[in-house]
Amino acid sequence: MFFMNMNAIIAMIGMIIVLALTRWWPHNKRYLLLAFNLCFLLLFSKKLFLFYLIYTAANYLCFLWLCYTSKWRKGGFILLIALNIAAVSGIRLLGMDSPDHLLFDAVITLTLIYNVLKVIDSHYFAYFFGKDARASAVDYANYILFVPTFTSGPILKFRDFMADAKKPYQVNSSQVEDGVKRIILGLFKKLVVVTWMTDVFQHVQQQELYTHQSIFLMVWFYIMLYFDFSGYSDIAIGFGRLMGYNIPENFKKPFTSPTLTQFWRNWHATLGDWFRDHIFMFFSRKAPSKWTAAGLSILIMVLIGLWHGFGWIYFFYGLYHGVVIAIESLLGKSTVNKKKVSKSYYWARCALTQLIVTVSVVVYSGSTETVSKIYRGLFHWPF
Repeated sequence: MFFMNMNAIIAMIGMIIVLALTRWWPHNKRYLLLAFNLCFLLLFSKKLFLFYLIYTAANYLCFLWLCYTSKWRKGGFILLIALNIAAVSGIRLLGMDSPDHLLFDAVITLTLIYNVLKVIDSHYFAYFFGKDARASAVDYANYILFVPTFTSGPILKFRDFMADAKKPYQVNSSQVEDGVKRIILGLFKKLVVVTWMTDVFQHVQQQELYTHQSIFLMVWFYIMLYFDFSGYSDIAIGFGRLMGYNIPENFKKPFTSPTLTQFWRNWHATLGDWFRDHIFMFFSRKAPSKWTAAGLSILIMVLIGLWHGFGWIYFFYGLYHGVVIAIESLLGKSTVNKKKVSKSYYWARCALTQLIVTVSVVVYSGSTETVSKIYRGLFHWPF
C-alpha cells in the first residue's frame, strides 16, 4: 500500500541514502531505522502510530516474559497466541463492518493481518529457545514496524531478521544495482501491468458472461494476481535489502510447479512456510503419519484461506486446496523430480496443477457476487 504513494517511496530512498552516508556507525541501521519507522507511521497516521506503539510494546513485554519464565509457560504461550489471533479477528469482524468503530482503520486491519504472523513467530521462538531468543527492544520494534514489509509480504522470520540486525550496514554497488532493478520491476508490474489488466478484467466481467468469457476471466485474473503479488514483493525485497536486511523470496517460479504441494512452496512462499512451520511444530513435534500429515494439510490450507478473508468462499477455497494436497500426500505424489520423469509427464503434471489453481483463484477477484457470476458463466453456453 505504501508503495503506491510517491512520498513514501521518496522517504524510503532518503532513508537508504542516510544509511549509506552513516555506514561508519556500526549501529546505524538499528537506531536510525527505528527512528525512520516511527516517524513514517506518525506522519502517515497518528491512529496507526499510537496503535502500533501499544501493540509492539505489549507484545515485546510478553516476548521477554516467555524468554525468562519457567512457570505457566505452555499455558501462557497458548494464551498469547490466542490473544493475538483474537485481536486481528476482532478488528476484522467489528471494524470492517462498522466504519465508525473506534478501532476501524483499513490500514490497521491490513497491517495487522501480516504483523500478527510476525508476532506469533517471535513468541514461538521465545517459547522454544528461552533466554537464547532474547532481543533488544530496538530490534524487536524494527522487526514489527519494518516499513518495506509493513503492509504486505514477504513475511519475515524473527530469527533471520535478528541475525541481520547484528550485522553492520554493508551494501555494495552490485547489491544497489540489483535492489534498484528489483524496485523498478515491481513498480512496472504494479503501476503498468496490473493497472491495465484490471481495466480489462473489469470491462469483461461487467458484461453478460458466457463459457469462454468466464474461462478467460479465470486465466486473466490468475496472471494478474501473480503480477500484483509478485510486484509488491519485488518492491519490498528491493527496499529491504537496500536497508541492510535480507528479505526472502516470495515467488519461486510457481507456474512450473508439478504438484499443488510444490505450488504452495513457490507461490507466496513465505506465507505457506509460516503456516507449515507453526502448525506442524505445534501439533506434530515428531514425523507425522500420512494421515496426520493429510489432516494437517487440510487445516493449514483452510487457515490460509481464512487468513485472506473471513467468508465462506475463502473457507471453501482453502478446503479445496487442502483436500487436493492431502490426496497428493496420501498417494505419495506430493513432489515430482524433474530429472527422474519424462518431460511429457512433468509438464502434464504442471498443466494439471495450473488447472487446479486457475479454477479456484478467482475467489480473490472481489465480491461474492462477482465470483458467483464468473462461475455461473461457465455453464452459459454461447448459443
